[in-house]
Amino acid sequence: MKLGAFLFEVLPLLGFFIGYSVYGLFAAAMISVGLGALVLLVAWLQERRVARFPLFSLLLSAGFTWAAIALDADIFIKMQPTLFNGLFAVVLLGGLIIRRAMMREFFQHQFALDDATWFTLSLRWGLFFLGLALANEYVWRGFDEAEWVFYKTFIAAPASALFMLAQLPITLRGLARAREETSN
Repeated sequence: MKLGAFLFEVLPLLGFFIGYSVYGLFAAAMISVGLGALVLLVAWLQERRVARFPLFSLLLSAGFTWAAIALDADIFIKMQPTLFNGLFAVVLLGGLIIRRAMMREFFQHQFALDDATWFTLSLRWGLFFLGLALANEYVWRGFDEAEWVFYKTFIAAPASALFMLAQLPITLRGLARAREETSN
């Protein structure tokens, strides 16, 4: 991934942090949703398709932001990461129970991996999302709003990026095995 593309992808998070610092939580959430929509629009203009995962994330964020503003209740903004991460944990780990690698459902158009890799990634990401959901609950309930924003911006987001990088070796091995399988 090119540095410019990476920076563009983190634009909604950066907008959230700056928006919170200048205007407060509700404005931060609106700015983040607006920038997320911009990122998806640019991706669509470049590739003429929108990936399911970012689209779902944007729609969920927009829905919770709308509810927070309409009901004047910041709890919807603070709970959104818990519900998002918890939902993905349930989907990924639940898929394993029925012997279905759900990571394949979300990312099969981006990667061609072998079955074992899809199952391993589904387990790892499912557990990671579960951990993020539990951590978000702990932080938004146990700390003040500014500390929660710091956690969301400077702990949860970098942890996600580092976790994704940590999955790179298994992903590359899975790509190689999938290429081997198709060439045989």
